[in-house]
Amino acid sequence: MKISTYTVKPKLPNSLKPLEEIARNLWLSWNFDAVQLFIRLDYDVWLQSQQNPVRALGMVSQERFAQAAKDDSYLAALNEVYDRFLKYKKGETWYRGPRKDVVAYFSMEYGMDVSLPIYSGGLGILSGDHMKSSSDMGLPLVGIGLLYRQGYFKQVLNADGFQQESYPENDWYNMPVDKKTDRDGMPLKISVDLAGKIAIAQIWEVKVGRSSLYLLDTNIEENDGDIRNITAALYGGDKETRMQQEILLGIGGIRALRAMGINPAATHMNEGHAAFLGLERIRELVQEKGFTFDEAKEAVWPTNIFTTHTPVPAGNERFDISMIEKYFHSWTSILGISWHDFLGLGRIHPSDERETYCMTVLALKMAAYANGVAKLHGVVSRDMWKGLWPSLPLDEVPIGHVTNGVHPRTWVSNNMIELLDRYLGPHFEEEPTDLAVWDRMNRISDEELWRTHERRRERLVAFARDRIRQHYTRTGAVERRIQQAEDALSPYALTLAFARRFATYKRGNLLLRDPERLLRLVRDTERPIQLIFAGKAHPMDMPGKDLIRDIIHFAEKYDVTSRIVFIENYDMSVARYLTSGADVWLNTPRRPMEASGTSGMKAAMNGVLNCSILDGWWDEAYNPDVGWAIGQGEQYADTNLQDDIESKALYDLLERDIIPLFYQRGRDGLPREWIRRMKASMREIGQSMSSHRMLMDYSNQFYFPALKNYRRIVRDDFIESKALAAYFGKLRQAWDTLRIIKIESNAKPVMQRGDSLTVTALIELGSLNPEELLIELYQGAVSNQSGYIEHAHRTEMKVVGQDGNAFQYQVRIECTDTGFQGHTIRILPKHEALVHPYRSGFIKWA
Repeated sequence: MKISTYTVKPKLPNSLKPLEEIARNLWLSWNFDAVQLFIRLDYDVWLQSQQNPVRALGMVSQERFAQAAKDDSYLAALNEVYDRFLKYKKGETWYRGPRKDVVAYFSMEYGMDVSLPIYSGGLGILSGDHMKSSSDMGLPLVGIGLLYRQGYFKQVLNADGFQQESYPENDWYNMPVDKKTDRDGMPLKISVDLAGKIAIAQIWEVKVGRSSLYLLDTNIEENDGDIRNITAALYGGDKETRMQQEILLGIGGIRALRAMGINPAATHMNEGHAAFLGLERIRELVQEKGFTFDEAKEAVWPTNIFTTHTPVPAGNERFDISMIEKYFHSWTSILGISWHDFLGLGRIHPSDERETYCMTVLALKMAAYANGVAKLHGVVSRDMWKGLWPSLPLDEVPIGHVTNGVHPRTWVSNNMIELLDRYLGPHFEEEPTDLAVWDRMNRISDEELWRTHERRRERLVAFARDRIRQHYTRTGAVERRIQQAEDALSPYALTLAFARRFATYKRGNLLLRDPERLLRLVRDTERPIQLIFAGKAHPMDMPGKDLIRDIIHFAEKYDVTSRIVFIENYDMSVARYLTSGADVWLNTPRRPMEASGTSGMKAAMNGVLNCSILDGWWDEAYNPDVGWAIGQGEQYADTNLQDDIESKALYDLLERDIIPLFYQRGRDGLPREWIRRMKASMREIGQSMSSHRMLMDYSNQFYFPALKNYRRIVRDDFIESKALAAYFGKLRQAWDTLRIIKIESNAKPVMQRGDSLTVTALIELGSLNPEELLIELYQGAVSNQSGYIEHAHRTEMKVVGQDGNAFQYQVRIECTDTGFQGHTIRILPKHEALVHPYRSGFIKWA
């Protein structure tokens, strides 16, 4: 059966036309007054549309449009919002530089808004906040991702509390996405080769304020069914589907940008899923400019940025060599390298035939700039991937950190935003990079802050009751049980929230470990606590599903279902209620397995106090004024012992500190000390964990240097990259001939602070010249335990003479540190085009 297709759009009166433009720009997702326009238009329709403004416009009756078009109050509100929207798009921004060349940001998922369900959890939410902050700051950045027909699953719990999944289809013609077309109005398409099959993808655009996100979609008529299913579901399918998705994202993403006339001068891989983009960027130079592989790699390497999010080796994507061979063996002739060398790009040990192909390794080898997502995660990542830089001290492994952040106007509740706008002033909205504005928190009266927070707790309780009622009705509960939902939770009790992905290492059941102790707290009539849980387990993670069921069974077994509740289908909408309405945000991962985490940041900016293990972002943000730490950052080999110790520490905190502080009220009924900590939390976390701080870090540390590298490289027709490739070719030939013949110094057994020390070394350079090598004195305190130099000072040595084929190097330093000191000498590459000298295999120690 042949069906002719066309698109039907709502017919809006001229005075309401701005609604369509607002609905199709996710600026709306962080501006509640824009959302209110759709709520006010038809509240029932807004709920039925599942808070999707584009769909809502298609559901509103023409009669209602006609009424609104004559409503001067509604039109005034619409015009005011639209004027702000236009002012936002045209206004001055933090970034005011050139916009010709862009940073292309690649991520497998984006959590922008409930109206665009193409995210599963933290990685996607981070990507969404990244895009929104980029818009606020006016950065020359575009996003690249995939358009999933089903997105991530919808979670429902059966009557026994066991998670089940459903996969509703997304209707893209009623969502805030627009198909990109060519000059003739035809859909713009690109293609990628998938093991001999050509996959064609069309491109969709999501407008995010000033910025754009482009999504690739293979669900089109030109493709066979298996190819159409590549973009069927986020993290769906088998390992082969993952391979195809990652080829489409990395290789297809670069081709999509080219097709739209966008030049990805620098690329940012958010996790290893997009690492194949490095191969595509190299292929372009090899095939279109006749470069060798080494020349092309040196041209691309200084403009690539990679962010790793995974603190455990098993969580990093790996493919069997047979899979890589199926999809990439033909690339060896395209790139002009051997199969052994191609496999080496994805291996820590290139000659180990048993090692699988790791996307994180490929990304690290392709990128000059790499980072973890919290200070502690940077330490963990350097330790995880140190094998890529053998002989390099751990603290010099070139993986830094940029701690994640969250977009305040997305995650701070509309009630709290109104309060902050009033007291922090217009600067708070108009200059989001001026983080010092949070110092004005003390302008807000305790009474207003507490009342605003209480209003959010009341809304959370009402929302939770409604969700519980829906669950009982759907699972066929008796009427008495349904009516009990009306009494679930209290709008006045101390409310603890635990909401995140239900994986075993996050320990969602840690608080249930001592039932007697917990029940005493929950059943206390004078100072009660209540717990709200939410979160999805991966469809294949049975232990994670069991954790959810354990919580529900616990509440039923001990008849505390009115005090311990689980909210189904955790998404951005649920998260907003929880992070703004809870009193305490609970996080209990096994350190150091939480890379960063961001939900606690959202809570903190709403005045919710954190109680967490010192892991991820909390390890660097914690101080006693902004929340509580469970333990002191200990790590245990025995996980059962760890759970016992840390659950007891959590009970102690609740009993001795958190509960008494919350219920300690003055004559006016206000918990003054609690409010003081709320203000401190909002002030400190608002400054340190804002996504605008995060984007300024990325810009200053990575984006601006990478764009500068690109402009320098192309200015002279890539002569610098060719010179660098030739330099490394020469270095490979000569490296084994380098010899540190001897080291001498005038050090005495005991030196005084302030004494000078002269070190001389004789080094045979072979065919290399002194200016081609960095000779460093590596000096510092020697550890009694390891015998190695720790926290070293590095000082470049200079040539002072020549003895035949050997060169004499010398440096003079001052003894500044006391204690047991030592020094040695090392050789590193030295070239003006190097971003850093730490290249695998090129370090030689005395």
